[in-house]
Amino acid sequence: MAQLAAMRTPEEICCVVTVFKATEDFMCIDRDGIQEEALDLSISQSDEASLSPRAALARPCEPWSCSGVVLNSQTGITVCHGLIFTPFLLNKDMDLSGCQFLLPENFSKQLQIEIQFSDAVPPEFVTARQKNHMVNQCSGKTYRKTRPQLNPLPQKAELLMLVPCLEFQETFQKMFNKSDKWQFYNEQDDFELKELQNDIQFLHWFAVLKVPGFLKKEAGAMPWVAATSLRKADLVFACGSPFGSLCPDIFMNTLSKGIVSNLAGEGNAVILTDARCLPGTEGGGLFLKKGGHFYLVGLIVSPLYWKASEWIGLTLVCSVGHIFKNMRRFVTEHDPSFKEIWPPIPMDRTLALPSQVKIKFALSHPSVVLVECGQFWGSGVLINSRLMLTCRHVLNEATRVTVKSNTTYESFFSVVGQVIFSTKKYSAYDIAVVQLQTDFPDNTVCELASSFSPGEDVLVVGFGVFGQSCGPSVTAGILSRVITCDSRPVMLQTTCAVHAGASGGAVLRAGTGELLGIVCSNTRDTAAGVTYPHLNFSIPVTVLQPLLNKYALTEDGGVFEELDRASDVVRDVWRLHSPNCQAPRSKL
Repeated sequence: MAQLAAMRTPEEICCVVTVFKATEDFMCIDRDGIQEEALDLSISQSDEASLSPRAALARPCEPWSCSGVVLNSQTGITVCHGLIFTPFLLNKDMDLSGCQFLLPENFSKQLQIEIQFSDAVPPEFVTARQKNHMVNQCSGKTYRKTRPQLNPLPQKAELLMLVPCLEFQETFQKMFNKSDKWQFYNEQDDFELKELQNDIQFLHWFAVLKVPGFLKKEAGAMPWVAATSLRKADLVFACGSPFGSLCPDIFMNTLSKGIVSNLAGEGNAVILTDARCLPGTEGGGLFLKKGGHFYLVGLIVSPLYWKASEWIGLTLVCSVGHIFKNMRRFVTEHDPSFKEIWPPIPMDRTLALPSQVKIKFALSHPSVVLVECGQFWGSGVLINSRLMLTCRHVLNEATRVTVKSNTTYESFFSVVGQVIFSTKKYSAYDIAVVQLQTDFPDNTVCELASSFSPGEDVLVVGFGVFGQSCGPSVTAGILSRVITCDSRPVMLQTTCAVHAGASGGAVLRAGTGELLGIVCSNTRDTAAGVTYPHLNFSIPVTVLQPLLNKYALTEDGGVFEELDRASDVVRDVWRLHSPNCQAPRSKL
């Protein structure tokens, strides 16, 4: 069995991978130490302020870069995202639909690969002269540096193969319908980058690299766990290098903390997290932490993506166990000679982790249901086995709806509901009440909160974005503000990521699972056409609770008409307009 790494952190095992077309000799580190001639040459290129030394030497073909993870520091085996290798394919029209692997001979012989590690240059390898002449890769200027490990020099790497994750691809195609106009790049990016990242057929490909003469000899293989160990709301850490090889001494291996928002596919091949990542972190790692140890569980596929014009504030991740499975398939079926380097990667084991402490109620949320009204759909919250709250706009004026709760992946239990009340369009509150024709089985009813504390941890549970294909998503944040009128809460704001489809979902107190409010909307800048998922608004449950109590006694839906009689002040709050302000009306 492979030796496991001892107490290694994500920052120690993640890296930056850069590919480029070499036109001259390029700077690297060999097993004998640093090449001083290359270092001198890189210093002379101080006018190349926007490029790292190797980028300046590689012109006219500028480099592509992403993040990566060192799987074994004794053998130098590293894995990263495969998208950056597409410009170097010899056959750019190659049909990859049935392809199980790509080898170095499928790529240009001019392809060069470099890897930068946060601790790539131990002090014993650095001469006194080099300590005084380390290159600032952000400004292009030289300056005295006494901690060279913070400004890592690149090492040459070799490509072993590219493999697809077939399980990820299958699930991805079900979740990301072309009709939804998904985009995996920024509209402001230049054409070449846009053309590269729009190639969705390469999103599920990963590159396996080897760094000859790797300097870290003692740590061994990185421990990992299968994605089946994950549950929604598990705490996770994402580690990658924003903007790739740009300013590695500043951006390399930055951490982001979040929770598991959703899981989909065979063995949870697709992982969604609300840990916030940026372009360049593709290929970086997603980690679970248990007992002081970090365990690799996935690789970042896409940190930013859009559904039509709506930015989705979730990071798309591929299960690392499934990547290993496809790597092993290649080794056993196509090229057994690779087995010589394979034993240090513990592909045939997973570490059995005890379940993490779960946030109460967040993982078993049968009270949050999917509401379908013809072609429209959203979320709802069960108040009891026969009564549900949702948003008026979710109904789209329908009087009957289908209410579903997923029992397993792609499996739903359905009941029919009758709308007994819906606020008027002019009303301050966007709310509707639905009576179910039959009891909803095995539902868990939320306790209703009676108070709110700005700054407290909260969760939003709703069927946003992917709800129809993989169940409700969970996102974490804080209760950022409570807006009051006449000393009564009338609106809640949170920093959780909220997307189309989450309307009617639940805002929960993270510590207890109490229902704080009903999600109504996120924010859209109508002038710029930009959606902000992390600024959202909910109806406090304290507005609804007295009316729910009256309805329980009378079973008269007319008791909810009081919501239409909210004051003009409350109406202005929900229109994001202050009546005492002389500024133009809000564009949000």
